[in-house]
Amino acid sequence: MFIPQEFIKKKRDNKPLNKSEIDDFIRGVSDGSVANEHISAFAMAVFFNGMSLDEKTNLTLAMKNSGNTLSWDLDGPIVDKHSTGGIGDVVSLMLGSMLAACGLYIPMISGRGLGHTGGTLDKLESIPGYNVFPDDKLFKKIVKECGVAIIGQTSSLAPADKRIYSIRDVTATVESVPMISASILSKKLAEGLDVLVMDVKVGSGAFMPTYELSVELAKSIVEISNNAGVKTEAILTDMNQCLAYSAGNAIEIKEAVDYLTCKRINPRLHNVNMALCVSALLNSGVVNDEDKARDKLEYVLKSGEALEVFAKMVSMLGGPNDFCENYDKYLPKANIIRPIFSDDYGVVESMNAVSLGMSVVGLGGGRIKPEDKIDHSVGLENIINLGSKVEKDTPIAIIHAKDEDSFMMAKQRVLNAISIGSKKPNIKEVYEIIKS
Repeated sequence: MFIPQEFIKKKRDNKPLNKSEIDDFIRGVSDGSVANEHISAFAMAVFFNGMSLDEKTNLTLAMKNSGNTLSWDLDGPIVDKHSTGGIGDVVSLMLGSMLAACGLYIPMISGRGLGHTGGTLDKLESIPGYNVFPDDKLFKKIVKECGVAIIGQTSSLAPADKRIYSIRDVTATVESVPMISASILSKKLAEGLDVLVMDVKVGSGAFMPTYELSVELAKSIVEISNNAGVKTEAILTDMNQCLAYSAGNAIEIKEAVDYLTCKRINPRLHNVNMALCVSALLNSGVVNDEDKARDKLEYVLKSGEALEVFAKMVSMLGGPNDFCENYDKYLPKANIIRPIFSDDYGVVESMNAVSLGMSVVGLGGGRIKPEDKIDHSVGLENIINLGSKVEKDTPIAIIHAKDEDSFMMAKQRVLNAISIGSKKPNIKEVYEIIKS
């Protein structure tokens, strides 16, 4: 008989946990025989003592197997990407479309905004009719026929993770790298993947507060996932400023379509997207050379094939058939759309990316409480880049707001988040790639 107290005591005393014990614990999490107090105590013991690779792998697989797992009968590799979140991180929409156009299959299960970071599902719900929770039959049909479907997590996928996360969130154990790794990977591995690419953010807007902790998380995820049989790389990318030109749900959807039509491509966003796409192509075996991978990706982008994939996905998930041609007709628009300017002149030296993200939340583009309703129309557009020269007529950003009060609050937050001086900062997009 499994006794939770004995299991917790072993981890408290830093003794190794075997697969059978971990399986029993997660089974108890799923059926309710393990209490919230047990989960809380276990999470705290892991927070202080960590876990070995075998323990982390067994925890991840037990959480994955707590619910349904997807299986596929397709003629190409099953691939996904996961990001630790950031400001203006709209990569999923382009990456999924471009990789699908290259012959990969991407069953991408995404999340909502969390804290200062935007959520892919919230962005997609800017599109009228887009169904982020299709049934499994439709989900599989879209992946097979379109190559990509971006949807939300159903209650049947890794349900143990949902319960454990809710308790970690209120017991100061969210930052535990083993628990973060298992939480992310239990859902991703349940997708039935062959290849996973992790985008781990670094900088002032990153989830992990230091570069060293971002590296630790990246290595942990790569080790666990490869140990579980899914070929995985992690790429450390910059989040010291907004990744795209914009931050906000409908505004980011517009930027994604402009990217796929080659109307307007942000170089920072493009560099990060291409790095992740190249990793997926190489690890899936579709190409064996980085130059060939880049050529293939540039072709599907410039030829319009990736745009066709995105348009088909939107349509099959209930969005307008002509969305990409007429997005201005469908996307909601804010009542006030106005640029802001700084009283300081010089060079943009640094940004507090968390404050930028919270300015979008304050406008109504994110949630302060889980039940809050999102205003998809609000956000920031044409956000100035690090290193840009600022003069009296240089717009810092264009604010999309519902009313004058929220506009003024966002203006103050944005101006406070941007430091203007005389020193041009060192700017990178991709820091390093972790393969094992």
